[in-house]
Amino acid sequence: MSAPAAIEVTNLSKTYDTVDAVKNLSLTVQHGEIFGLLGPNGAGKSTTLRILITTLSPTTGTATILGHDVVKEADTVRRLIGYVAQERAIDRFLTGREHLLLLADLYHLKKDEALARIETLLKLVNLEEHADRVAKGYSGGMKRKLDIACGLLPNPKILFLDEPTLGLDVQSRLNIWDHVRKLKEQGMTIVMTTNYLDEADQLCDRIAIIDRGEIRAIGSPKDLKASLGGDGIWLTLSDATPEALDQLTTALQGLPFVRGIRPRENGLDIRVDGPEKALPAIMETTTKVGCLLDGIEYHRPRLDDVFVAHTGRSLTNEPAPLEA
Repeated sequence: MSAPAAIEVTNLSKTYDTVDAVKNLSLTVQHGEIFGLLGPNGAGKSTTLRILITTLSPTTGTATILGHDVVKEADTVRRLIGYVAQERAIDRFLTGREHLLLLADLYHLKKDEALARIETLLKLVNLEEHADRVAKGYSGGMKRKLDIACGLLPNPKILFLDEPTLGLDVQSRLNIWDHVRKLKEQGMTIVMTTNYLDEADQLCDRIAIIDRGEIRAIGSPKDLKASLGGDGIWLTLSDATPEALDQLTTALQGLPFVRGIRPRENGLDIRVDGPEKALPAIMETTTKVGCLLDGIEYHRPRLDDVFVAHTGRSLTNEPAPLEA
């Protein structure tokens, strides 16, 4: 018999009074992969995570961690996982090392084991030189590194990261990405929530796009972008009335390299083959039908395009793109 998946979620739902925070969610996370839950604030990402780490019970459905039910075997599950919360639980008057020592006592780790593990983790997150400084002097990135070290202290099989780089500066975000990649190289399974498109694209082997409590799509970033079927051209019109958009859409649909057209705010999102031919033809057609072109943008398929395709709206709260 094959080993169970790292995580198996089946028809999971969570309802608060009349609000469905998570709706009939199903997914599988394989061993050793970085799996991302991508969506805007309030989409249901953190609720899903809280169910998986056993701090919240589902209304319906089931979830297992390495074959163990998160409700019926919660104690066992907690011994298998690590968790880094979105909100930092840092005592500003303790040093980094003291944080880890305190947590080691709470985990009932033997002293020798704890000391050795703490040294390893401080090295992993590059806090060796700052381990004996009080945390009130740490930068935001250093505090997040300490959070990750705390999450790794019990030597978990699966690590859950809730918005791991939220609010960090560019360099700190890149540093956290490097640490997450190191953990994957060591064979750790990681589940992370994020509303940063670049983060999901750079780090995750697979992502689930979540919106309003429902999974809209699952796949690797590459496959999800390829599924759009062509490059993107965004037209912005200065006279984007419904009648003008309908007229222009009809005219553009007759072009051989146009594969799809979606309305967007003040214009159209057009999927094309061969942008070198498509761009001049689209501009010419726009002029012929009498629409006033305010702007045009060409781009390769992006995760935001995937999000728009599956939800009808843009995920707009991302920071400026980073290079990994």
